[in-house]
Amino acid sequence: MSPVAATARLTDLDREALSAWCSKRGAESYRADQIRRWVFGKRVNDIDAMHDVPASLRTKLQEQFVLFESKVVRHQISTDRTEKLLLELHDGEHVECVLMRETSRRTVCISTQVGCAMGCVFCASGLNGVKRNLATGEILEQVLRLDRLLKADERITNVVVMGIGEPLANLRATLPALDTLNEKGALGLGARRITVSTVGLPEGIRALAAHGKPYNLAVSLHAPNDELRNRIVPVNANIGLDAILAAADEYFEKTGRRVTYEYVLLRGINDEVEHAKQLGTLLRDRNAHVNLIPMNPVEPLNLDAPAAVQMTKFVERLEQAGVNVTLRKRKGADIDAACGQLRLQEQTVTLESSITP
Repeated sequence: MSPVAATARLTDLDREALSAWCSKRGAESYRADQIRRWVFGKRVNDIDAMHDVPASLRTKLQEQFVLFESKVVRHQISTDRTEKLLLELHDGEHVECVLMRETSRRTVCISTQVGCAMGCVFCASGLNGVKRNLATGEILEQVLRLDRLLKADERITNVVVMGIGEPLANLRATLPALDTLNEKGALGLGARRITVSTVGLPEGIRALAAHGKPYNLAVSLHAPNDELRNRIVPVNANIGLDAILAAADEYFEKTGRRVTYEYVLLRGINDEVEHAKQLGTLLRDRNAHVNLIPMNPVEPLNLDAPAAVQMTKFVERLEQAGVNVTLRKRKGADIDAACGQLRLQEQTVTLESSITP
């Protein structure tokens, strides 16, 4: 790990690095575990509040680290209790993260890049391209921000890496973040409670499998053939469905984790019964699950979800093919919960401000 600069992010240090930092300053290595318990378990917002850490060590921590580097620019709460944060990073860029509440689940959705280079036509995240990768600490900080929105008796139960950006294009920072979330001394989530979503980068899928942690894999498919997918997911033209499915099959073989295939339903584009039939043919012999997602309207895009009857037909056709399928509920539609919408609005406001006389 690179040398720690002044006012670095505390969340950029894994347990080993934090333990080494403590040892170099004459503190017992177990102090690292105490510090991490405060950060990930006790929801502290200030280093000085870590009262069982010696004052001298807290002072050194404060001199060198910040716990929260980002600023909350906007905080929206939906009628279904979904909460969304727009965070401003140290360089003025923005990312989004979301807390979703179900009866027994508290799921957070986090971002891995500023913007996205994949170019999916229905997604606001990549409308202005990709700016940069997030650091490990910036990824973890989103989880910590959302965790502090929960009541004392609530805990995060699931993490999905489905926010802004392509996580497999930033594995160098994403994997350490996921491993920290998985560690008992940190958030302590089981691997089966962590899901990585990808547009389908075969080498990245193989690298994730080789990492040795059986995280859930979700492949954003969105089309049952290459011709249509090239239109919806332009990066597919350089990859192809066969290569993606082959890599996903390898992931299942190595990890034992059933792969989920996400499919955003776009009215009049990929929602026909024939599309469902083709999708069923692709997946019926695989240990797979299809997660159908009604399009969440994005203001600059003239796209919408199909009518309920059309979505029901799509589900029925997949079930007839023997494919496991779930139709996801819309969450947070009244707070611009689709990925990248708040960030896009903030960029638009900033641009308008800069050109207004």
